[in-house]
Amino acid sequence: MSEFNNVTVVKAANVYFDGKVTSRTVKFESGEAKTLGIMMPGDYEFGTEKKELMEILQGEVDVQVKGAEGFTRYEGGQSFEVPANSSFKINALGVVDYCCSYID
Repeated sequence: MSEFNNVTVVKAANVYFDGKVTSRTVKFESGEAKTLGIMMPGDYEFGTEKKELMEILQGEVDVQVKGAEGFTRYEGGQSFEVPANSSFKINALGVVDYCCSYID
């Protein structure tokens, strides 16, 4: 899906790591929420409350989900999941465009 229809976009940005990672929240009529964001090159670690599906739209990342042996590389067109109440380390190898879905 390359676009979302009938959504509400929260104007205030989610800003992390001194502005190196930013996103906007998109809310759907169903109650589902996603974020659309940009990640500058660097190493980051995020915690999760809900299960997350992270779609890499453009760019490349190395990801290590908590409990995994090592890092796995993902690039534009690929995605990975992170369990609820967990965390993941992510190394953006360049500018990364992403979409994160929050799953109940």
